Amino acid sequence: MPKDTYFVNIDHRELTAVAARIFTAIGCAQAEADIVSKLLVTANLVGHDSHGVARIPRYVEYCRNGEVVPNQTATATFENAQIAIYDGNKGFGQSIGVQIMTAGIEKARHNGIAMIGVGNVGHLGRIGDWTEMAIEAGQVSMHFVNTSGAGMTVAPFGGVESRYATNPISIGMPNASGEPLVFDAATSMLAEGKIMVARNKGVNLPDGALTGSDGSPTNDPNALYEKPSAVMNSMGAHKGSGLAIMADLLAGSLGGGGCAQPGVTGLANGMLSILIDPNVFADASFVQTETTRFTDWVRSARPANPAKPVLLPGDPERNTRMEREKNGIPLDETTWRLIQETATSLKVTA
Repeated sequence: MPKDTYFVNIDHRELTAVAARIFTAIGCAQAEADIVSKLLVTANLVGHDSHGVARIPRYVEYCRNGEVVPNQTATATFENAQIAIYDGNKGFGQSIGVQIMTAGIEKARHNGIAMIGVGNVGHLGRIGDWTEMAIEAGQVSMHFVNTSGAGMTVAPFGGVESRYATNPISIGMPNASGEPLVFDAATSMLAEGKIMVARNKGVNLPDGALTGSDGSPTNDPNALYEKPSAVMNSMGAHKGSGLAIMADLLAGSLGGGGCAQPGVTGLANGMLSILIDPNVFADASFVQTETTRFTDWVRSARPANPAKPVLLPGDPERNTRMEREKNGIPLDETTWRLIQETATSLKVTA
């Protein structure tokens, strides 16, 4: 199904301004529009186009349908010195995420460890944003994400019917004497947004990403959006499936938003985050020395391809960010057209 596709390269500052105008027009206060826009564009800058500005039309549609409500703040349903569980009140995931992570970082700073949960919140975006926010505060963090039912696209290992979403996991480790480590990945073979981007580009998916509605493999990204739909497959077969199930339980049952279930029509994310401040209880010099020693040891492995050195979690994103900050963010023609059409529908310029 490949087709001829052209790309436009757009400066990240210009793209951020376009996104902010759109979100302001849909009802967001300027501060919220700025947060959502900045984090969507950051996803593009680091190469996670699946969680970038391609989602703008969807976000606007969520608002129009009442699935996401601008200018909300999360409400604590339980809180003590180390734990807080929040209802996101259908707010934008990016602005709610900043609110709850700020609270969690502060709790970990005082107590060494904190656990934050949130449910009933809009799409939380690139989960690495929250890992990086903790790293900036010098904290280790782990994040487990699910949806409450809408967006169930992934089949458990051995199954051909969807039972949960892509359920990403992100883990971050500061590195005072080098680059921090950020692991951020869906538990499915591909993030759903990557399939959306492939559909916009008109390109096929890699083998193993989807199983068609007839039970046979398919490389066509359109198959996920047809009725009956294809299902996404887990990364690493039973291992990825097991991680997805545990992420759903942690984010859904402990985080308070509920696990995936049928009959849910509105997309709502849930997240459980654990934050650790090693400065409270650990020997800082030992943590720094071991982090540097171990990461240097891993990097020193002889590469299979001499032209491609061994990378650590977070390296590909840093490399992509440097290139795209310099040369602009490439958007395929369909993605850019859909953003322009969304802007026009709101009577703003793109």
